Amino acid sequence: MTMSENSPGSEKRLVRARNVGIRRGNRWIVRYVDVDLDRGAQVLVIGANGSGKSTLVKAILGLIEPDEGTVNRIPDLSVGYVPQRLVINPTLPLCLRRLMTLTGRFTDDEINAALDAVGLGRLGNPPVMTLSGGEFQRLLLARALIHNPDLLVLDEPDQGVDVAGAERLYALIRDIRENYGCGILIISHNAKTVMEFSDDFVVLVPHEHDDDDGHGPFDSGNPRGHRPGRHTAGNHMR
Repeated sequence: MTMSENSPGSEKRLVRARNVGIRRGNRWIVRYVDVDLDRGAQVLVIGANGSGKSTLVKAILGLIEPDEGTVNRIPDLSVGYVPQRLVINPTLPLCLRRLMTLTGRFTDDEINAALDAVGLGRLGNPPVMTLSGGEFQRLLLARALIHNPDLLVLDEPDQGVDVAGAERLYALIRDIRENYGCGILIISHNAKTVMEFSDDFVVLVPHEHDDDDGHGPFDSGNPRGHRPGRHTAGNHMR
C-alpha cells in the first residue's frame, strides 16, 4: 500500500482513490473501493449503518491510512466539514454569529457572505437554540463554507430535518456547488433525495464474511466488480 499527497494529475481532480481497503483485525471494513472527487462534482456515499461510510471518508481525507490501495490528493487540499450532529449545551448563551467564529477569526463581510449563501442572512443574530432543525443545518453549512473549501463533506446532512426541509437543503447544496465550484461528498443512508442531485455514487454493503484472497462465500465465481457484501461500486449518473 502506498499513499501520496501529490496531485492526481489535473487541477480539477481533487482526490483519486483506487482499490482502497481498510481492515480492523481480521475483518475488512471496506475493500476494493474506487472514488474520484472533482471540483464542481457531487459524489454520494450510501450504505446502512456499519457499512463503513465514515471509515472510507476518513481514508479519503487522509485522517486514517488504508491497509491497501492508494489515495492521491491535490497538495494542501482544503476541506469544509458539516457534521452529522453538533450538540450544544442549551444553557450556553451562544448566538448565530458567534458560532460562525468558533473555528477561526473572520471579518463581518466574510460571515455575512457565508450566511447569505445559505439563506440565513435575514435572521440577524438569534440564539442558536431557537433555530429550527433545517436552519441549524444550514448554519453548520455556512460555517464550513466560510473557509472557501476545495471539498465540502456533509455527514448525513438531513438528520433531524423534515422531508420538506431536506429537499430545500439539497437544493441549496446544488446551488452551492454551482456558485462555489467546490467538490461535494455526501455521506447518507437514504439516497432517495440525494441521488437526484449527485453525479456519482458509491454503495457500501456491510461485510459478513472476510478472507485475504477475496473469494469468500459471497463472491465465488463473480468478477470483483460484482461481489455483493464486499465490493463498493461507483456508478456514473451523468
